[in-house]
Amino acid sequence: MRSESLRGNELNKVLKIVGGIVLLFVGMAAYGVYWLFFDMDRLPSGKYLTEETSPDGTYTLKAYITNDGATTPYAIRGELVFNEKENKTKTIYWDGREETASIVWTDSDTVVINGHSLNVPHDRFDYRNQ
Repeated sequence: MRSESLRGNELNKVLKIVGGIVLLFVGMAAYGVYWLFFDMDRLPSGKYLTEETSPDGTYTLKAYITNDGATTPYAIRGELVFNEKENKTKTIYWDGREETASIVWTDSDTVVINGHSLNVPHDRFDYRNQ
């Protein structure tokens, strides 16, 4: 009876180790897919179009147009510049099949880019997630 209990404990340990390894690989694969296809920090930089500064001067939103070749449409990338933090930048907007950028600040923390309202610096718009 005691040896059956030991075998059960050993089997549980092996199952926990194998389960942990499988979970680790699934997590790494999921992160790899995110990094390859959805990470906004890996977007092409593009060609400068326009920019608008927030009413209080805290942020500047710069718009860039990108074109990766004949098989992809034009896209607009919006980059938020933190003017008071040594011009640190963060991509907050990515929309495909666009060639122009209309940027309007409705207040110091809200910007409307081509009809998409974002509360900066936390909101992001990525057409691939819609």
